[in-house]
Amino acid sequence: MTTIAFIGLGNMGGPMAANLSSAGFNVRAFDLSQDALDAAESHGCEVAASAVDAAKEADVIISMLPAGQQVRGLFVDGETPLFEVIKKGALVIDSSTIDADTARSVAAVGAEKGIGFIDAPVSGGVGGAQAGTLTFIVGGSVEQFEQARPLLEVMGKNIFHAGDHGAGQVAKACNNMLLAILMAGTCEALNMGVKNGLDPAVLSDIMKQSSGGNWALNVYNPYPGVMENAPASKGYQGGFLTDLMIKDLGLAMDISQQSAAAVPMGSAARALFTLHKAEGHGRLDFSSLMTFYQGKKGQ
Repeated sequence: MTTIAFIGLGNMGGPMAANLSSAGFNVRAFDLSQDALDAAESHGCEVAASAVDAAKEADVIISMLPAGQQVRGLFVDGETPLFEVIKKGALVIDSSTIDADTARSVAAVGAEKGIGFIDAPVSGGVGGAQAGTLTFIVGGSVEQFEQARPLLEVMGKNIFHAGDHGAGQVAKACNNMLLAILMAGTCEALNMGVKNGLDPAVLSDIMKQSSGGNWALNVYNPYPGVMENAPASKGYQGGFLTDLMIKDLGLAMDISQQSAAAVPMGSAARALFTLHKAEGHGRLDFSSLMTFYQGKKGQ
């Protein structure tokens, strides 16, 4: 039986680990949160006392961490780098959303030690993680991609090989920058309609069937009460935090500067979400940008 170490059991990682366990894999899970560990254990995962204990003798190590600094610290230059304990021939699948340079540099260190490392950031949100319908965007060699595919197909529905190491992160940054732009535009349009007497649900239905239809409008409506299961109808709790969207937009801005790619709309979206955070909404779902247009300040 394939043994998988899963490190990072947050809103995304927890359901991903649970799906692997349900599929029959031996999953050794670790997180700094005891609540996350308890949840993983309830879904059949073996709880490890540390990341090192989880990774020892594992065939595959999957990580889902907040930023590049944590990824590099975990594998390369932390107190006990996992690359010092992971067995040769094992594969690391990092599903964190980080900068491409860190993904490339960590992969290079792993290669020197005979350990595979691919960047495999995800799209699809918490709902996709729970349902096992995530999109995985992979950067790595063809051989590493094929090695990872059976596991990724348990957790996701759409599996893409974007290119060599780091390519997954570049593609993810492009996607999330576009998502931020679409969410901002959707909030603007809905707010304008409501301020002029339209029902937000009716306006949403009109735009969904017209040329303004987009993912933010169709499946993640930012107006409260329009879509029952969207974060907007749950006080903007859960989902994808505004803080994380700002982080991802920062990664996109770095890529744009490195490549001289003009991103005026991406820059505008970053400014909007940063202003929204400044009003106290950083820990709310990013669709809470709607409250920025409505003039509602945080607590």
